Amino acid sequence: MTEKQTWSQRFETVLHPAIALFNASISFDIELIEYDITGSQAHAQMLSHTGIISPEEGEQLVTGLEQIRQEYREGKFQPGIDAEDVHFAVEKRLTEIIGDVGKKLHTARSRNDQVGTDTRLYLRDQIQQIRQYLREFQKVLLDIAENNVETLIPGYTHLQRAQPLSLAHHLLAYLQMAQRDWERLGDVYKRVNISPLGCGALAGTTFPIDRYYTAKLLHFDSIYANSLDGVSDRDFAIEFLCAASMIMVHLSRLSEEVILWASEEFRFVTLKDSCATGSSIMPQKKNPDVPELVRGKTGRVFGHLQAMLVIMKGLPLAYNKDLQEDKEGIFDTVNTVKACLEAMTILMREGLEFRPQRLAEAVTEDFSNATDVADYLAARGVPFREAYNLVGKVVKTSIAAGKLLKDLTLQEWQQIHPAFAEDIYEAISPRQVVAARNSHGGTGFEPVKQALIAARTQVLQQ
Repeated sequence: MTEKQTWSQRFETVLHPAIALFNASISFDIELIEYDITGSQAHAQMLSHTGIISPEEGEQLVTGLEQIRQEYREGKFQPGIDAEDVHFAVEKRLTEIIGDVGKKLHTARSRNDQVGTDTRLYLRDQIQQIRQYLREFQKVLLDIAENNVETLIPGYTHLQRAQPLSLAHHLLAYLQMAQRDWERLGDVYKRVNISPLGCGALAGTTFPIDRYYTAKLLHFDSIYANSLDGVSDRDFAIEFLCAASMIMVHLSRLSEEVILWASEEFRFVTLKDSCATGSSIMPQKKNPDVPELVRGKTGRVFGHLQAMLVIMKGLPLAYNKDLQEDKEGIFDTVNTVKACLEAMTILMREGLEFRPQRLAEAVTEDFSNATDVADYLAARGVPFREAYNLVGKVVKTSIAAGKLLKDLTLQEWQQIHPAFAEDIYEAISPRQVVAARNSHGGTGFEPVKQALIAARTQVLQQ
């Protein structure tokens, strides 16, 4: 038979066992137990500070809660379904330890503001951890980039060869994406770090509490100005899930490129055995499991964002049981993002190796220097659009003849336009094509070196 709950004196019978199981959240919200204990200790200190309970009772509550924390860490406190949720589980155990004084802990507090506080304390901690994971990921990208300023790689638009790039420039693009992720999480943190404790069930409380006191104890920046908003707000959770989704977008884009680069068609990188697996039937295979899994797990995080938006879109004020569904998605998103960042960091640091010789060959086997031919003419007074059309015709006839632009003779160049001279060959060499793009933020070697200095300073920021 299901045990009667704290609230069940209002009811004639206990919950049906299946409904009790359906209703319970202890199986997943146990993740919040240490945050619940920390929040409860602050609440107990505030009750004592304001004279709502005696100093001795306050000390008993804080000490008893700390004992529960140690019991949990040692595996001695493992509440089951009868506890319903982590909040009841802690309060019940506290009463077992210190007696009736434990029943005073919930004075001037509801589970509604309690769970809101716990979730914010948890998410605040996790955001800081994820930001550190992002920093480690950035450091690896930076290390590879610093060693590959003059390594060339084909650049693409529409997945068609476009213009050659410095490999460092390519990797720094992902570093900048991660920087925005780091900054975005910092901005979300500001709205996570607001205390709902003291909002009660929805309308505040008649007790002379001090919400600023608990906020200070828990290192919140401020408190919710409206009790209805305080207990029902999950904007901060949606924003976190959105920020997490953006992290996964960026990791997935890099994953897709690594998968392509490792293919026989590209052969830009070699996968090392430490971060790849084989086929159960095809002995020649080496599979890019890490980037494929990251790419796949991206949809999982997107799903949690969508679920949270759907949960919130029709909820009237204030708290509703639907909000119990916010936690599993948040927990799973945190774990998924951290795991993916760690895996991609390891992959980039020690799981793949770029193939400079193959990359050097790749940038010489296409027409990605065509723009530079047009720029060459434009620099010599030919209107760019006219130069553009001339080069388009040259590319067309070269393809038909089975030639690349570098294969044309000087005579052929001058038949196209008399402005061409011997220096055209140097101008369209892949290295010069890259080196010449010295506009700020461009792929030229000099701006890339400056970008590396700026990125190093940025990444060292904590």
